[in-house]
Amino acid sequence: VSFAIERQGNKIGYLPGPGDDVPASLRQVGYDVTMIGDDVLANAASSSTTTLARFDAIVVGVRAFNTNEKLRAAHPALMAYVQGGGPLVVQYNTNNRIAPLTAPIGPFPFEIGRERVTDENADVLLTTPDHRILTVPNKITERDFDGWIQERGLYFAANWDPRYQTVVSMGDPGESTLPGGILWTRYGKGTFVYTGLAFFRQLPAGVPGAFR
Repeated sequence: VSFAIERQGNKIGYLPGPGDDVPASLRQVGYDVTMIGDDVLANAASSSTTTLARFDAIVVGVRAFNTNEKLRAAHPALMAYVQGGGPLVVQYNTNNRIAPLTAPIGPFPFEIGRERVTDENADVLLTTPDHRILTVPNKITERDFDGWIQERGLYFAANWDPRYQTVVSMGDPGESTLPGGILWTRYGKGTFVYTGLAFFRQLPAGVPGAFR
């Protein structure tokens, strides 16, 4: 698939979730992706100086907080990375009565709901189209949501601290629209993003808008 994409930064630290194909997809568009193992996490959690600062961005795979206790223990180190200027992107995690997620994920509180948008063609409204996350380094429009597969997203944020901002809203036909597909906040010099959008499906499928 050939498509135009602008990139900012190059070195991505990736904390994988189970069955995660996103790192390979990021490498295909030119990123230098380093898998962050448990040893690096343990070192980051115990060190007074962050070992994560060498990354231009850190991405957390789907359900990684659900499955990796060391990742939960490294939360202060991840927040120190953000506070020092790093971007941290966390993909969806689950939270339910059987497997509650009690550990914090972001710098400020938010809850993960069970809402999802199952129609891959559901209308998407860019509620804050001039927001930095939708303009840099690629200008995102509704057309970037064309050609998605299987679903729009799942386990959207349901309740959040007012310091988080939202930028998109979507919903299945005949149902209420959901604004919690992307949460964005600035923390110190860096930024934190939680997203329930199904990038883990779209990137391996080569969906251009998802890459952008």
